[in-house]
Amino acid sequence: MTQPPQTAVSFFKIGQGQQITFGWNFTSLLVTPTHLTVSAVCDNGNTYPVGPTDGVIPGAATTVVWDPYAYDQANPNKPLAQASYTLHIWGDKGPDATRAPGLLEPNSALKFALYTPQEYTPINSGWQCSGCHSGSISSYVSHPAFAGVMITFILIFLSGFSLLRHPFR
Repeated sequence: MTQPPQTAVSFFKIGQGQQITFGWNFTSLLVTPTHLTVSAVCDNGNTYPVGPTDGVIPGAATTVVWDPYAYDQANPNKPLAQASYTLHIWGDKGPDATRAPGLLEPNSALKFALYTPQEYTPINSGWQCSGCHSGSISSYVSHPAFAGVMITFILIFLSGFSLLRHPFR
């Protein structure tokens, strides 16, 4: 895979005019497949065709351009999820083809994520952070570190109490 770089998970917006280009090159390929099938497999188990032709492109192609927004608009019964995906590419022999010298090996090395942008909400509109702590005592008591600190103090107190029960000689 040459595009996007595989150094980190790439995030792509599901938005109008936001196309994604996936690119690759062939190494040690002696027999060019007649066609390639490209699909995005979501972490939720759904599989989506990638590209303008339901995921089937010419065998010598080294890129495919996908418009996830257009896909979503055309497929309202199976919308894209805001999640992580794995790009699968395979040739004539299918996704479960066995390895053979000079033939295309199925590839599923590229991971990427899709997200839907949210509308801007000003803070003074009454918006509240659902994941933020309010600073109340209940937010501290429910934290696991609080339980650890309390147990530590109880153990210190009980250990000291047994020392105080025995007089010094």
